[in-house]
Amino acid sequence: LDSIELPPNLTELDLTANRLSSLDPRIANLSNLKKLSLRQNLIEDAAVEPISSWHALSDIEDLIFRDNKLTKIPDVSIFKSLLIFDVSFNEITTLHGLSKVSNTLKELYVSKNEVLKIEEIDHLHELQILELGSNRLR
Repeated sequence: LDSIELPPNLTELDLTANRLSSLDPRIANLSNLKKLSLRQNLIEDAAVEPISSWHALSDIEDLIFRDNKLTKIPDVSIFKSLLIFDVSFNEITTLHGLSKVSNTLKELYVSKNEVLKIEEIDHLHELQILELGSNRLR
């Protein structure tokens, strides 16, 4: 990704299927970004920790971490306008951390993980789509 210029006015950045294991810190400066897709990469929990301090991205609406190596819900509390959050096809075992997700959320995708119970979604009053298929719910 180092060899690619990231224009500062980007509103959408799709980095699907690039075998990324870390997040390029330059993404943190894309203040017009509305959608960030990191689908089908090799991203682990430690690699997403910096996003909790990426204040320039606070207007992001669509955040996709689908099909990576996450074991927990990332801290996305700074994204106050979040509408779509996708962490499907990971290795997440608990929904702990969802209480920090903005109550503006309309779509939450957590399918194909290892989640045992539904929790921390009571504040999501705008939620219209909740996908929890292929987990370990009891």
